[in-house]
Amino acid sequence: MKIPRPAVLAVDGGNSKTDLALVSAGGELRALVHGPTVSHQAVGMAAGIAQLEELAVRAARDARLDSTIRPLADLAVLCLAGADFPSDVRALTSAIRPLKLAREVVIRNDGFAGLRAGTSRPWGVAVISGSGINCVGVAPNGRIASFPAVGDVAGDWGGGEGIGSEALVASIRGRDGRGPHTRLERLVPQHFGFRRPINLTYALYRDRVPESRLRELAPLVFEAAASGDTVARAIIDRLADEVAGMAVAMIRRLRLVRTDVDVVLAGGIMRSRDRPFYDRIEAAVRRVARRATIRRVAQRPVLGAALLGLDRMGGPERDAAEARLRAVFGG
Repeated sequence: MKIPRPAVLAVDGGNSKTDLALVSAGGELRALVHGPTVSHQAVGMAAGIAQLEELAVRAARDARLDSTIRPLADLAVLCLAGADFPSDVRALTSAIRPLKLAREVVIRNDGFAGLRAGTSRPWGVAVISGSGINCVGVAPNGRIASFPAVGDVAGDWGGGEGIGSEALVASIRGRDGRGPHTRLERLVPQHFGFRRPINLTYALYRDRVPESRLRELAPLVFEAAASGDTVARAIIDRLADEVAGMAVAMIRRLRLVRTDVDVVLAGGIMRSRDRPFYDRIEAAVRRVARRATIRRVAQRPVLGAALLGLDRMGGPERDAAEARLRAVFGG
């Protein structure tokens, strides 16, 4: 018996991991695979594309499809970290189309997957805080907007990398007397197997520890803040203010101040259960947009990429398909 081709091949490709799903037009999850990042900014275009195809082949096998028969789906929606500028999207499109994953290929920034996963409506605002930080938005009329999300050269601060760097600075300054004492003086070097912060500094300076690993410190900062450490709490408060500031800027840009806009919080940092962190974000957002609702993404953002595909395909069963797919992902 011939197995029907999936309607949507959905990808959520972040800076540290990738999820790829195959979904039917009726919202049935045919396959879901997980792998390392395919971001061209992180691993290079050739390696990223090769990894993407490998994940697609794995998903096809799980869905009992012949991966040599292309396209694998009618529509591919790839929400990718690094799809920040039109030139990025053009380059990615040119590299991905030859794979013939789907009849039609749509590439968006990975922030849009988080947004769609976190709200039942096709519009809203999302702040994604994972390794880095970004904010995207969609207006009710379909207008989209985002920040460049390319780090400090674009005025960005936040995410695991920002928190980790601040934690290292606080631990060094607390230890050498330039700043107040903090539990981070012990927690930060201990995480990497060192006794003192300066030992970690030397290891980073000599490239024995990659700076990218500083993102691993984020949970420790939340832990210290929850224990009453004022230095750690100040770092978390700064992140909350940055998240709220991005959300408010996007709300104003899309003229959503007077609407009941959903503000979705997604990414690895948003898995924290630190209540003061979320309360601070909500208070700051609602000072500007009083009807806003703060929502955290509980499901994998690849759900959002799949829903974007179902949105694009439309049809009378689209709402039922969304409900069915959300149930599979647990939301």
